[in-house]
Amino acid sequence: MSLSTEPPHDCPLCPRLVEFRQIWRAREPDWHNGPVETWCDEAGRDAVRLLIVGLAPGVRGANRTGRPFTGDYAGDLLYATLAEFGFATGSYGADPQDNLQLKRTAITNAVRCVPPENKPVAAEINTCRQFLSATVNSFPSLEMIVTLGKIAHDSTLRALGVRVASAPFSHGGAHEVAAPIGSVRLLSSYHCSRYNTNTGRLTETMFRSVFERARELLGPQSGQAPAR
Repeated sequence: MSLSTEPPHDCPLCPRLVEFRQIWRAREPDWHNGPVETWCDEAGRDAVRLLIVGLAPGVRGANRTGRPFTGDYAGDLLYATLAEFGFATGSYGADPQDNLQLKRTAITNAVRCVPPENKPVAAEINTCRQFLSATVNSFPSLEMIVTLGKIAHDSTLRALGVRVASAPFSHGGAHEVAAPIGSVRLLSSYHCSRYNTNTGRLTETMFRSVFERARELLGPQSGQAPAR
């Protein structure tokens, strides 16, 4: 992938994240321990109509495996839901070598490197937005973005050049925004983290409803109804 859309493996831009990355490289040298690249339909970027934007890699999830949402609970819920509504096929094995494939879908993060305590600071979010902006602009057929959590939502709006106040975050919220890449539908959800599901802030039904809505709006070319 172009370095305009993906930071290099030794990206030096955020000192705190670089330091944290070095700690984990020393502790777990066989892990990915670097910026996690966007993952998309094997047919290529021209095929992508739905982009999912998360917050940042989990330290024992994508930071370990190198694939977004792979290896932690958030991925268990996300990929099961994508498969149910036709945005993925194959079996999710929490490993980049499984046979899971995205369909007309791409997944990225607002911050590409793992942050301490899963909490990027404002400067890191702002610095990494250059890669989010380039990623969004790299999908010529993009019609919809699903944002997972308020930080991802607000950063995506700014990446699109849209005022945050014009499309406020809410679970299940839907907005149509005019961006340089053209009109894009924006759906938002609470992040599918274990913390949110354990506390009841997000239920599986609530999460599924967002992607059910995405399938309805994008139509059958983006995903087929699950077998009953």
